[in-house]
Order: sequence, then C-alpha cells, then structure tokens
Amino acid sequence: MRLLLQLLVSVHLITIIIFFVFIPQEAGASLTKPGCPEKCGNVTIPYPFGMGKGCYLHRDFDITCNMSSNPPLPLLQEVQLLQISEDNLRISDIAYRSCFNNQSGKTDSSYILYNRTHHFSYSYTLNKFVAIGCDIFAYITGYNSTAYATGCASLCNTDNDIATGFSSSACSGIGCCRTYLQTDIAHFYLRIRSINMITPTWSSEPCGLAFIAERNFSTREHFDLSSTFDKKLYFVPAVLDWSVGEVSCHEAIRRKNYACGQNTYCNNSIQGRGYNCHCLNGYQGNPYLANGCQDINECNDPNQNVCHKIALCSNIPGSYSCNCPSGYHGDGRKHGTGRGDYCCSLILISTGLRLYRGVEEREKKKIKQEFFKKNGGLLLQQKISSSKESVEKTKLYSVEELERATDGFNSGRVIGKGGLGTVYKGMLSDGSIVAIKKSNTVDEKQLDQFVNEVFILSQINHRHIVRLLGCCLETEVPLLIYEYVSNGTLFHHLHDEGHASTLSWKNRLRIGSEIAGALAYLHSYASIAICHRDIKSSNILLDENLRADYFHSGQFTDKSDVYAFDVVLAELLTGEQAISSDRSEQGLANHFRSAMKQNRLFEILDNQVVNEGQKEEIFAVAKLAKRCLKLNGKKKANHETN
Repeated sequence: MRLLLQLLVSVHLITIIIFFVFIPQEAGASLTKPGCPEKCGNVTIPYPFGMGKGCYLHRDFDITCNMSSNPPLPLLQEVQLLQISEDNLRISDIAYRSCFNNQSGKTDSSYILYNRTHHFSYSYTLNKFVAIGCDIFAYITGYNSTAYATGCASLCNTDNDIATGFSSSACSGIGCCRTYLQTDIAHFYLRIRSINMITPTWSSEPCGLAFIAERNFSTREHFDLSSTFDKKLYFVPAVLDWSVGEVSCHEAIRRKNYACGQNTYCNNSIQGRGYNCHCLNGYQGNPYLANGCQDINECNDPNQNVCHKIALCSNIPGSYSCNCPSGYHGDGRKHGTGRGDYCCSLILISTGLRLYRGVEEREKKKIKQEFFKKNGGLLLQQKISSSKESVEKTKLYSVEELERATDGFNSGRVIGKGGLGTVYKGMLSDGSIVAIKKSNTVDEKQLDQFVNEVFILSQINHRHIVRLLGCCLETEVPLLIYEYVSNGTLFHHLHDEGHASTLSWKNRLRIGSEIAGALAYLHSYASIAICHRDIKSSNILLDENLRADYFHSGQFTDKSDVYAFDVVLAELLTGEQAISSDRSEQGLANHFRSAMKQNRLFEILDNQVVNEGQKEEIFAVAKLAKRCLKLNGKKKANHETN
C-alpha cells in the first residue's frame, strides 16, 4: 500500500498571527467586568486582565497599578505594560548588560534567566534579537528542557564602531548585530560572551548589551557602554503573545470555564497551550466578557456599508442588507445595479450574468466528473454498491461539502503541513469534526490500487486505529477524510517542551499495550492482513484521555512493523528520540541494545519511568523490546511469536 503511505505524511503545525486591538461597541461600552477600573494611567486594561480581586480571569493576568508614578504605570509580574491587544502585549523590557573587568579578566555576569508563565511568550513574528558592543557574541539558549538557540556576533575595529553601528538601521554586525527568533519562547537564558578581550576597544567600550525588542524598534537611542560603574538600566519595547486556559479550543469549548463569550470564535494559541477569543465578523467589543461582542450597526456609518445613497440600509445581526426603494431595480449597492432609469439594460445584464454563471457551473460540473472518473470513482462506487457491509463505512464526499467544512480550505484551518501535503480541520454539516488530507501530488499509475486501499482501510474499525471515513475524488488530487484526534502525537508528548514530565509510567505502559493490540488486529484479525509500514511516535496520535490511535498504511512485512513498534517501546522507556544528534550511535535501537547487554538499563531510562514503575514491569517491557530489536531483518519477530 505504498501510495496511501505517501498520502499519510507527517505534518507540522502552523499558526497565523493576527494583531487586533480591543474595540468597544461604542464609546461608552465597557471592556472590564462590572465595578472594575478600566485604566491605569494611559493604558486600557481589558478583561481577562484586571486590577484587584475579582477583576481578572487568572492570577497571571493580575495587573498592579503603580500610583507613585506620573502618570500611573501598569505592571504585570513587575514588568511595565505599554499596550494590551487581543493577542499581544507590548511591554517595556530590560536590556541585559554585561561588562568586562580588566583586573579579573572576566565579565561581571554571564547570563540572565527569562522565565515567563505558559500564558505569555515572546512573539517570534513581532520581535528581533539585538546585541550592541565590541567583539561580543550574544545568544539565547533554551531553559527547562527547551531545545532552542539563536544569536549573533558584534565586532569592532575602532572606538567609533558602536556609535556607527547602532545609529545605522542595518545593525549588520559592526558595533551592533541582530537576528530573528524562529519560534515563540518563554523560558530561556540570554548570555553575552567575549570574543576578543585584548583589543583596544575593550578599554573604551568594556560593556555589551543584548535584548529582545519589537521589530520596528530603532537602535539609534544612545546606549552608554563606556563605564562599568554606570548602573543605569536600559529598557526596550517588546511584544508578548498571550493566551488563556490550559488546553486547545476543541477541548476548552466543552468545559464550563470556557473563556469566550457569545458571538465569538476561538483560535488555538501559537504557544501550543491555551487559546484566544475573537469577535465574529460584524461584531465588536471584548470577546472574553459574556456579552462583550455586540452587533455593529453598519447602517449608522457610511464607511462601514456599501449601500447606494438612495437605497434603504437594514441592519441585521452580524451584517446588513441594501434594498432599492419602490420604482428601482437592483441590489442597492453603490457599484451594483441600483438605478431605475437603466432598468431594462440592467435586466439584460442580469440575464447575461445568469447565462454566464450557468455555463460556468456546467463547466465546473464537467471537470468534477472528469476528475471523479480519472481518480477511480466508478470503481469505488461499484465496490460500495456490491458490498452491503461497506455502505455505511465508505463515504464519497463532494468537494462542495469539504469546501464548506474548511471555509474554502482557508489557511486558518490548517492544522498540519508537510512536504507532500496539508491537513485541514473541518466541521461537516452534521457538526462532526474531521481531518481532511490534501496531498500535493499523486501517482496516476497507482490510482486503481489507491481505490482498493481506501475501500479496505475504511472498513477497519478498531478503537486504537484512526478511522478513514472516506474520500473525495472530484478534485485533481484525491482528498482523504479521517476522524479528528485532538491531543497531538506521542512524539509531541515525549519530546516537546513541557510534556515529557506529564506522561506517567502508567500511561506509557497503557499506550504501549494499545499500540500492540492495534498492530495485532491489523496483522491477524482484520478481514485482510494489513501491515502499517511506518510505525513511529510521530504517527501515533493521542486523544484527550491519552488513548493511542495511529494512521494505517501498507506493505513491507509484519516483522518490520514489530521492529518499529519496539523502537517506540524504547522511546517510551527512555524518553529519547529514535534518532538523535546527542548519541554517537546510529540510533536508539543500538543505544538500547548496548545498554541492555552491559546491564546499564536503569542508566538510560526516563526519570518518570524509574520513579513510578515497578522493576518487574520495566524489565518485562525492556526484554520484549530487546528481543525484537535485532539488526538482521530476517530475525525480526512477529506478534504471533511475542
């Protein structure tokens, strides 16, 4: 089943960042909870942020208003707030400074730790990383198991290079350097290292600065780096992404503490945890208040509607309509068909448009029929009609239904993207949530084989195997429709930041057992024996209860499946990736077998496994993995021998 494997490629989550500002329905509309102050100094404080008990959603959003300043300054976790929008915060952040000591030959400090809560992270799309100084290398490294690093070097030839470097907008490496973040980060070290401490420039410019600042921040402000005794603190504007909650929109909307009010929609946070709320089109206000998003009356503002000056504008919830007065014909829009003296001409034009649209619709229908036939639709229909059992299991979706489900394959619905295709999250007309795989290309020579595989795989019904619900053959490349699994992959929970420690030994043992049961079903109990061919932790999906489901595809042997399954067992035991640059060995299989052979098993186990697991259970799973991790493919076990 090589073709279907090509269609089931791994994808990477992406998120589109939109910068909105809270807009009340009218000048007097409140953005805060009743009785709560709306401003601190010149900054508006909208809910879920707030000042005082009962005014904020969570303690992370508690704002302190420093009344001793003029004007008063809002502080969030001791950081000054400049502005709050629906997705972002502008803050005044400290610039880290490190100075060289001529007597000791060392810098006075080596790093500073940034450790934001999970509700806040530095935006990689709206910030840059800047370093100012002579012969320094400034860089960021991950903290608390965060795999991340970026940085830049700033060099000097003369004493004037710093002034020249940051007075220039380029900031290209002479006296000043800059680079960009590659992802949102919340927990990291910022370090400054000296490259050359014997050059003359160190005597006149002994200090270096490094900071994260918003991208349009100009470095032309003069930073005095000439004195190690100058204790002045420098602050720069930076942008934080923020979110509420602990889970994704899909999970949050089913909970009682769902933070979005009426007339809103929800976006998953770019940070991976939490979500943001937004007002629907045609509404404005604060989406975090119960009735915060109020209808916009577009008819009250000519700039918000396109009705002709003689047309009647009627406001409706979330929108408006334009209607011609008596004696006029048309749609009532400024550039539409709204003039009575051209009625006959407009009727002719309208008739012509209807004829043109009719021809266009017939052409579209013809193209869809050609795609359907080319993609094996007639063969699949024949299989469905000849098998009574499969009628309810294999469904042919129309392209119109999938376009409605994904808002026309809107980029905002993308939940994964890889080199061979894109996965969209969609909601069908019956309210069910599905994942729709749209591949980039397909081998036309194997389309009949593809149809056979879809028919067979859609009949698989096992609680731990992702169901293939059906397909759409009316497009140039067939679309596959799967049930939606909400909680990411096993790889994500084992190896990404903030997840490994939450996967208990009990859950790891259960996940391994569920994968084994699913494989045994495919190999031995399905109506036709099926081999997965590509078992790995990134193909194993977990639902909200951490139950395992995974994609199924075909070919190779069941022994190859068992070998790959036991690599996953080794990942569950050690918490390490199958292939890692940190190991000198070729991969985890060799690393695990070597440790078992040398009786060093407990040296390579994950701390969660060692602390929670019983030794007998751990040894049993480890021996099973060792038994199947053999280099010679002919000796690999199958599930019947285990």
